[in-house]
Amino acid sequence: MSSKKIPILIFLLLLFAIKAFSQEKHTISGTISDAKNNETLIGVNIILKGTNYFAITNEYGFYSITVPNGDYQMNISYVGFETIEEKISLNQNIKRNFSMSETGEQLKEVVITEKTKTNTRKPEMSVNKLSIAQIKQMPVVLGEVDIIKSLLFLPGVTNAGEGQSGFNVRGGGADQNLILLDEATIYNSSHLFGFFSVFNPDAVKDLKLYKGGIPSRFGGRASSVLDIYQKDGNSKKFSMNGGIGLISSRLLAEGPIVKDKGSFLIGGRGSYAHLFLKLSNNDNSAYFYDLNTKLNYKLNKNNNLYLSGYFGRDVFEIAQSFINTYGNSTLNLRWNHLYSDKLFSNLSLIYSDYYYGLNLDFVGFNWDSGIKNYNIKYDFKYYLSDKFKFNYGANAIYYNFNPGEITPSREDSGINYKQLEKKYAFEPAFYIDAEQKLSDKLTVQYGLRYSLFYRLGSSTVNYYENDLPVYYDADLKIYEKATPIHTEFFGKNKTIASYDNLEPRFSLAYEFSNNKSVKIGYNRMVQYLQLISNTASPTPLDVWTPSDRYIKPQIADQLAVGYFTNFKEDTFSVEVESFYKTVKNRMDYIDGADLIANEAIEQVILNGEMRAYGLELLFRKNTGKLSGWIAYTLSRSEQRTPGRFANEIGINNGNWYKNGYDKTHNLAVTASYKLNPKWSFGANFTLQTGQPVTYPNGQYVYQGVTVPSYGLRNENNLPAYHHLDVSATLIPKKNQNRKWQSEWVFSIYNLYARKNAASISFSQNEETGQNEAVRLSIFGIVPAVSYNFKF
Repeated sequence: MSSKKIPILIFLLLLFAIKAFSQEKHTISGTISDAKNNETLIGVNIILKGTNYFAITNEYGFYSITVPNGDYQMNISYVGFETIEEKISLNQNIKRNFSMSETGEQLKEVVITEKTKTNTRKPEMSVNKLSIAQIKQMPVVLGEVDIIKSLLFLPGVTNAGEGQSGFNVRGGGADQNLILLDEATIYNSSHLFGFFSVFNPDAVKDLKLYKGGIPSRFGGRASSVLDIYQKDGNSKKFSMNGGIGLISSRLLAEGPIVKDKGSFLIGGRGSYAHLFLKLSNNDNSAYFYDLNTKLNYKLNKNNNLYLSGYFGRDVFEIAQSFINTYGNSTLNLRWNHLYSDKLFSNLSLIYSDYYYGLNLDFVGFNWDSGIKNYNIKYDFKYYLSDKFKFNYGANAIYYNFNPGEITPSREDSGINYKQLEKKYAFEPAFYIDAEQKLSDKLTVQYGLRYSLFYRLGSSTVNYYENDLPVYYDADLKIYEKATPIHTEFFGKNKTIASYDNLEPRFSLAYEFSNNKSVKIGYNRMVQYLQLISNTASPTPLDVWTPSDRYIKPQIADQLAVGYFTNFKEDTFSVEVESFYKTVKNRMDYIDGADLIANEAIEQVILNGEMRAYGLELLFRKNTGKLSGWIAYTLSRSEQRTPGRFANEIGINNGNWYKNGYDKTHNLAVTASYKLNPKWSFGANFTLQTGQPVTYPNGQYVYQGVTVPSYGLRNENNLPAYHHLDVSATLIPKKNQNRKWQSEWVFSIYNLYARKNAASISFSQNEETGQNEAVRLSIFGIVPAVSYNFKF
């Protein structure tokens, strides 16, 4: 090298060193909690003002921002809490925890909207979050606050109608929703056959519904994820709150185990309407009860332990000769560990159980069934830099399915003990997920989930001619059960069938300005568990079954595109999304299929396909005395099961038909108005297309009896479904400066007494001999009052 080039090289190296030094970066990290009770806060926005740097706290209140050295103004905001402004000088890694205070009474009518503002930046889309405060303002039937019912006022979310359990997302079935409570799976989300949800609102800290753009850490369902976290408990002081309603009451207690280090929470609910029935000499009853618990302890600044659980039961009894008991149980032990200011981890050991039991004393036997799963998962979040965040992890689930166990309930019943063959499965998965800021305007999120599924013994498997468990009669043009040609027994943990799938996820956000962006997202979801049910709404008797040689896993692909904007200084926001979703291997049933206690369920099932597409609009008013939103969805959800071969007609002649979750039009309006510190008011209105049904299209007479005949599936609809609900909340003036705080909530469900059709059945009038349609309506106008308190 010549001597002339050496000074040039040294100069270039000096320039590089100066640039590298000027770009030296450090990290500020910590947790953000409620100053009143040390409850960690999820979804808090941390913004470095005047820059494009920001972060959002994770499920455990942790945040981390890595930025170049310098002086910054931190802005920390969260709905319902006072904003924190703080100057920081960053020339080394800093750990900084913040405690946020709730807004004062005079400010409660104002909703902080910084969270809405950051929604335009993140590539996250097709996601809705509701605060518990918003949910408690919504009037509902019988005055009982209901998390599941509140979801029905979001775009793209419906259910089968009044008094129906579960919910449907973007035209999917209720079985296609993954419902998590502190990461544990909830298999039945309803009490009293759908009138109430299993979630005690007093025990819930945060909930988020993913309709699309689902992160790769989630899997196992084809349609959506409802992620709910319980409160941790007050680690500063002991407190209690509860409520007394017309048919149920609730009570929750929380307090420190060791002040500022550990806490407990225990909450219970129970209904008592059945007691009034017994007073009137009515032998029938229906009631529910549930229990939420949580313990947490901070071992040190880098380690936390959590133990949470849920137990719920419903009991439905008819004259003591028929008793139906069902419910969920969960338990979760979690360990949070902070490896560094950039690497956060969570290890969970999870148990979930769904039990269904029948005591049929009038026929002399008991029936027990259910599903249990054991899950271990380890998740990591790596905040690599201000432009790159990295998530990865693994989980493994072992399933134990009990299709049914029959035991005699008395010695003279004549019933023999029988255990339907249990089923077992194992589902491991690995995922990786990244969020990358490519420029000031463009951010992408991409990930991949690799899921595997093993259907395990011990079990006996049927084999059929041409491997077809359903036989097609070409002469009669009907499907029938095929007869097995031989069977094979698989021993314990022997693999009967196996599947593996790659599930890519991708989303992108392009921000035109600080309050306008366009987003696009794609995700593939694979569902290995299937719900055996031929009703539009889940029932407790429905049985879960694993994929096997004949029942294939559902594979869902969804593409969504949306436009998001805030205007008038974030007073208003608008979200517009369009989606298209397809599902392979969606189960359909042959005509006359028997589903209960069927040990060869593959003989009545055909694998079909599903598609759903639509447009969603959401208009929000975020601030002021009057707040709320208008949501409208225009969509179509269809199913098709073509013939397996050219000579087969398939189901419904192989044509697309509206499935039971199709609601072409769905309009939902919710509003709250704070008149003064004493009075506030709420109102909900919903209008949607009636549920698809099949009406008779003719009739014939057989042995003197008029019998209706039916055409193609779901060509008709029930009448339009709509109702208006209102509520008023009174906070007594004597609450001021008292430990005992209380409020009265007055509500009217279905204000104008609309007789919405839950079903329309057709039968022959015994007097006239004519066929007639009979409408079944569940609710008319329902007034209610409840008293809530805390101290």
